[in-house]
Amino acid sequence: MEIRTHDERPIPSSAVRDLYYHVGRTQFAREEDITEALRSGPAVGVWDGDRLVGFARALSDGHFNAYVEDVMVYEEYRSQGAGKRMVSLLLEHLSNIETINLYCRAEVVPFYESIGCKRTSYVLMRCKGSP
Repeated sequence: MEIRTHDERPIPSSAVRDLYYHVGRTQFAREEDITEALRSGPAVGVWDGDRLVGFARALSDGHFNAYVEDVMVYEEYRSQGAGKRMVSLLLEHLSNIETINLYCRAEVVPFYESIGCKRTSYVLMRCKGSP
């Protein structure tokens, strides 16, 4: 498997859309929206030949804060180390940022802890969108 940033190997919006559907998220199903999201910050893809099998991106102000978003890997490629390598590359590209945050479901907390992320006492709040 090959792991590259979006700048090194452009990530097709249609391939990201397929990953969103695979993990049950249809919020970003429009390719135009995905194209804009790919421009908003660093993104990393995992490739098996010509197939995008993993994706992660971050939103950042470039100095103080960044948020890791949309970490996704096709189920048949999970537990092979690609997710860790993908997120590690993304974090490397954010190394100049003071604070990097993410939120995740409880069942994937061990994955993020294994790459050095720490739990916080912050409360996740949502101001708009689905519950």
